[in-house]
Amino acid sequence: MKKSFLIYGSIIVVIVIGVILLFARNKSQSYNFRFDKVTQGDLTVFVTATGTINAVISVDVGTQVSGIIAKLYADFNSIVKKGQLIAQIDSTFLVQAVKDADANLDKAKAQYADSKRNFDREKVLLDRGLDSQLNYDAALTTKESNEANLKSAEAALDRAKINLAYATIYAPIDGVVINRAVNIGQTVAASFSSPTLFTIANDLKKMQVQTTVDESDVGRISIGQPATFTVDAYSDETFSGMVSQIRLAPQSIQNVVNYIVIIDVQNDQLKLMPGMTANVKILVASASNVMKVSNMALRFQPATDIIDTTGAGSARSGFMGRGENITDSSRSGSSSLAEDSSSGPLPADRLHFRVLRDSIQSAHGGKLSPEDLRGEMQKMFAGKMSPRITPTTLSKPKFKVSGGASDFGVVSNYPEYQKSAYIPSHQSGKGKVWVLKSNGLLESVFVRTGLNDGRYTEINSMRLKPGDQIVLGATSNNGATAQQVQSPLTSQGQSQQRPGGGGGFR
Repeated sequence: MKKSFLIYGSIIVVIVIGVILLFARNKSQSYNFRFDKVTQGDLTVFVTATGTINAVISVDVGTQVSGIIAKLYADFNSIVKKGQLIAQIDSTFLVQAVKDADANLDKAKAQYADSKRNFDREKVLLDRGLDSQLNYDAALTTKESNEANLKSAEAALDRAKINLAYATIYAPIDGVVINRAVNIGQTVAASFSSPTLFTIANDLKKMQVQTTVDESDVGRISIGQPATFTVDAYSDETFSGMVSQIRLAPQSIQNVVNYIVIIDVQNDQLKLMPGMTANVKILVASASNVMKVSNMALRFQPATDIIDTTGAGSARSGFMGRGENITDSSRSGSSSLAEDSSSGPLPADRLHFRVLRDSIQSAHGGKLSPEDLRGEMQKMFAGKMSPRITPTTLSKPKFKVSGGASDFGVVSNYPEYQKSAYIPSHQSGKGKVWVLKSNGLLESVFVRTGLNDGRYTEINSMRLKPGDQIVLGATSNNGATAQQVQSPLTSQGQSQQRPGGGGGFR
């Protein structure tokens, strides 16, 4: 009995000591916070892509006749004009074909002349009643048949002459020879497909970048947006262009759907060459002099033990009526404020919100439904954002690239399809950041989010101003990160980018 008492007593002592140590540990536990400031400045959003530089128009020059390449009058990088002689195919057999067709034509002429004389004699005899109708019909048939053979021989001679002319290759456009695919003495066969002799690129002072844009980003691309890009050959130089076409044909690469976007480029200095790889940045939106915070601040979610829950209701209600029933807004401004004041003093942000809410309701005679009131409030908050620069107001390059397909006979008689334009002012969302209070706990502040450039997000809040400190992360004195797992808060319409770093120390 005594032994059991000692065992149970020891267990109780161990438990008491453990509880004491646990409480002592919790009491001494403290947190280190990582801070950042709300800043004010410009924000630009780009869509990045890679592409290939090509000439606006490139023509593969081939041949319609077979034979041996006898002469070449153009080489790589030769500057040629439309109609200039650039190659000659051996025409020995083609000349003989012309002579043979000419001889067949003479034969057909002789046969036709003989049949015509016989027909004329039969006609005279038939008119005098000296011959039968059967002989007359036979002579007429022979004459008509020989006349058809004569026309066929004439066509064969014309075809032989055309084939002989095809042995001489002329430049179809003005441009530069960027590829020569044959050598002198090489035999080309045009039986099934036309072999390529040269590739001629039109004016290399006007180029285009053919980029592939991911389907998640193509919605933000609009015709007329400015773009910049770099090439490895001139890594320190930035070239500019303009989006001129968004092609509808999708391209699936490893189950990723992409769309081709064409960017016109002026190449007056002839630095850009066909086939170069371009790293492209397309400016899709821009805002100036806006409040912005790090994306890490919007992703941070602290542990519950360091959150100040006393003002959670008021903090939540400070953002578009979250945490309160907006249907109460049907009351007049004076009555609602009086009732709110009777329950105690309201925080400044909540009071400000209710003043704005009641003023909108009063302006509409108190007849707005909760849904309409919410829409009016959202418009008001969105209007407080700095104006975004839309694709139609973006500064375009001073040049306009010409030399398109229409300059080479490709004329469309139908209107061109264009996807809907991207409007940055329509892209807004919701989020929250955390501020440290004097009692050492964190309080959430709900904000309206706007543009996101991958590092910073535009915000609008009645409580925050430039220079205010916000919390990016928290760690306890035992090295544990005091935060919960939370998906990044991204504004509507923005790509879900996950910048480096996290809510706490890493």
